[in-house]
Amino acid sequence: MAQRFDNKIVAITGGSEGIGLATAKAFAAEGARVYITGRRQEKLDEAVAAIGHCAVGVQGDAASLADLDRLYARIQADHGRLDVVFANAGVTEAESRPLGEIDEAGFDHVFGVNVRGLLFTAQKALPLLSAGGSVILNGSVAASKGFAGQSLYNASKAAVRSFARSWTNDLKDRGIRVNVVAPSGTETKLMRTWLDERPGVEDALTQMVPLGRLALPEEIADAVLFLASDQGRYIAGVELVLDGGFTAV
Repeated sequence: MAQRFDNKIVAITGGSEGIGLATAKAFAAEGARVYITGRRQEKLDEAVAAIGHCAVGVQGDAASLADLDRLYARIQADHGRLDVVFANAGVTEAESRPLGEIDEAGFDHVFGVNVRGLLFTAQKALPLLSAGGSVILNGSVAASKGFAGQSLYNASKAAVRSFARSWTNDLKDRGIRVNVVAPSGTETKLMRTWLDERPGVEDALTQMVPLGRLALPEEIADAVLFLASDQGRYIAGVELVLDGGFTAV
């Protein structure tokens, strides 16, 4: 039986764990040839083995333009085209920093990955992207909130939301759709470590979510695949919020 992504070429940044890995597995399970990036070679190798279906790992940092060039050069050499980009790689602020305590290094780190890196992940893919292709950006509910001490992260994700609007117009003549998935807290290894270091925070977070729990990476992956598929062919420029009702209720 034909699958939704048979013979499709998919690139995912930050695909060695968490949401990126879950999404890579989901695309591969539906027939796609998946290319992922990650900074640590050992984790990348483990992820490629877990994804299967001839997945390819290209070691690199999404904030490095040279590393992005290597990713797309590999896809160009292997296939000469690209159908889906999931610009997933992102970072959070290691510590809560209210206005007055923000430093240059912190700003450069967060915006370097979440804004600069994401922008060039999309832009450098354009020569390879097929007409009618799909670009999906990993945003956050933080784009619509004002979480205290997290203004850099909040603002970086607001920029991601804005990019989707502008790029939808920029790319409309090629039929390339740009959309955002905006998760709230998601059960990833990184999130679990953060929560375990802060007793009581998880209970406080889940009490604010009508569905009463964190999201699963696979649930975010389902939304990415929907937006990238023919089922989402008339969806462009949207932010699909995946937060169990947190921002709506």
